[in-house]
Amino acid sequence: MDSRPRLYLCTAFLCGVLLTLGFKDFYPDLERRFRRRRVPINSIAGAGLASKDQIDLEDHTKNIKEADIHDVEIGQGIEACVGNTPLFRIKSLSEETGCDILGKAEFLNGAGGSPKDRVALNMIKTAEEQGLLTPHSGDTIYEGTVGSTGISLATICRARGYLAHICMPSDQATEKSDLLLKLGAVVDRVPPAPIIDPMHFVNRARNLAAGHTADPTRPGRGYFANQFENEANWQAHFEGTGPEIYQQCGGKLDAFVAGAGTGGTIAGVARFLKPKLPNLRIVLADPQGSGLFNRIKNGVMFDTLEREGTRRRSQVDTIVEGIGLNRVTANFEAGRELIDDAIKVNDEEAMRMARWLAEKDGIFVGSSSGVNCVAAARLARLMGPGHRIVTILCDSGTRHLSKFWAYAGDIGDRTDSKLIDILGD
Repeated sequence: MDSRPRLYLCTAFLCGVLLTLGFKDFYPDLERRFRRRRVPINSIAGAGLASKDQIDLEDHTKNIKEADIHDVEIGQGIEACVGNTPLFRIKSLSEETGCDILGKAEFLNGAGGSPKDRVALNMIKTAEEQGLLTPHSGDTIYEGTVGSTGISLATICRARGYLAHICMPSDQATEKSDLLLKLGAVVDRVPPAPIIDPMHFVNRARNLAAGHTADPTRPGRGYFANQFENEANWQAHFEGTGPEIYQQCGGKLDAFVAGAGTGGTIAGVARFLKPKLPNLRIVLADPQGSGLFNRIKNGVMFDTLEREGTRRRSQVDTIVEGIGLNRVTANFEAGRELIDDAIKVNDEEAMRMARWLAEKDGIFVGSSSGVNCVAAARLARLMGPGHRIVTILCDSGTRHLSKFWAYAGDIGDRTDSKLIDILGD
């Protein structure tokens, strides 16, 4: 038999083996090129790469030294999210006035979303240290509030083993009482009344707490938090808000502006900052219907809206919630002598400022923040360019949708608001 066919067959077999081995090494590169050609142009453009660009991945973890890695203290509970809020430049107001107007973002406190988180936590801790509260014993905390302190208390009460019973005026935004109920608080909405009335929301909370403690059939005790007179209020800001502002500003600021609901914020911050910065101006931002403006300016508690026959409601005659008083409180008096001036802000100005902040800066805040920013901008105009002014952004506008923002209305696509339309000068 001729051996040539057998030779041809062996040769073909060897060539096939060699071709297979070579193609195996070549195929992955061929496949990658084929897939690269099929990548949609949009995905390359979306990634910011040209079609011929090649991505090189680098391992940077090898540059991290073991000495740079250290244990970070992990916070215990929601209480660890209270305080250390950011301070940022409100760009639109700063550019319009020539001053650095800085907002302390107290709406970013992690429990109840307002500066009242600091107050609620400190009041509870102080009561625990004094033996007035015992966690998980059935103790209930009672408080009279227009909403924000109640929300902070309800949140921290649950975190620390207490129940919350909140009394608030019935004309406050309904989303506040709705949130309180979701947080497990008992909510009493009572008609607005003068402070001398036993059914005033503060007096009702006080009486309910006393009744709880006196009732042998009820577990635990009733504790009246008493935010208006409890000095743990201003002390929370003396120990927290004031030092944070001083550190965040590097000790360089010319004025601090804030409203007063209980007076704790402005008193505590003033007591911390004034000794360190004697030339610092502390300025009260006061809504219409509140008597604190005249308390600072003239030494008497009076507002023109309190004239006989002019008042529309029994507490502070304004749609602004959370600030404004017509009585003297221990917390406000703790810092009154340190307050240099006061600026009155009406409801229309507060609404226009809230709309301005949302329109120009994307900052959506509530009514008291609107009042604070009007006062800060007006003070900037008075002081002149080049100064640094700090104010408080208290809470989110989402808590004011049914009342303040219902009056303020939608912004729509407007971008042409003028600061002169707010300040009127």
